[in-house]
Amino acid sequence: MNLDSLSASFRLDRSRSAASQVYEHLRELIVTLALAPGTPLSRTQVAEALDLSPMPVRDALSRLEKEGLVEIFPQHLTRVRAIDVDAARQMHVLRLSVELEIVNGLATAANPEIVKLLQAALTKQRACLAADDLGGFILFDQEFHRTMYKAAQLMSVWHMIRGASGNLDRLRRLHVPMNGKAQAVLEEHAGIVTAIGAGDPAAAQAWVRRHLSGTLAELDSLRARYPDYMLPMSDFGERALA
Repeated sequence: MNLDSLSASFRLDRSRSAASQVYEHLRELIVTLALAPGTPLSRTQVAEALDLSPMPVRDALSRLEKEGLVEIFPQHLTRVRAIDVDAARQMHVLRLSVELEIVNGLATAANPEIVKLLQAALTKQRACLAADDLGGFILFDQEFHRTMYKAAQLMSVWHMIRGASGNLDRLRRLHVPMNGKAQAVLEEHAGIVTAIGAGDPAAAQAWVRRHLSGTLAELDSLRARYPDYMLPMSDFGERALA
């Protein structure tokens, strides 16, 4: 484990729970693949790197285990868990169902202020892609979708989905640099914005279906390129994606 990578961007805010901050920090490193699947996470070494006692690290790792992002073998080791494709597929289904409903409502209302906010997020994404800034591109991808949830007054749903999307987010992180995926994301976001602005719910939903289906459709390619990053799928999961 590279201790420098753990401590480089961590700054403890004494007004907040240390355990929550360690959780957020480690989760970000895992979801962005800065900590790859299989990376050992010694509680003692993490605490040392972050200049903390082991207790908040233990609590943070316990939360990450519940999300399926780390696996803890008591008295043995803790490591970053491989990507659970079954969990990613289930989150995909939930997110697709919610966002189909959201864009249906937004397109029916056709609020020009919402369209402007979505266009602003899309403009930032384009700038990040032009600058080859993958991290920024993904950040503003999330801003685009967060704007839709906020407009639909579903922020509690947004936070619930974000908190359970670690495995899906890691798959997308692997996929975005491949085969023009980032450019396709821009095209799909533009299609969603245009359809909402035109008051066309059917077209908006069609763009959402296209947008959210891409990563799982490329699962075989992702497995071939990153075989050590993913857990074997259950028979049920394989049939569901067939």
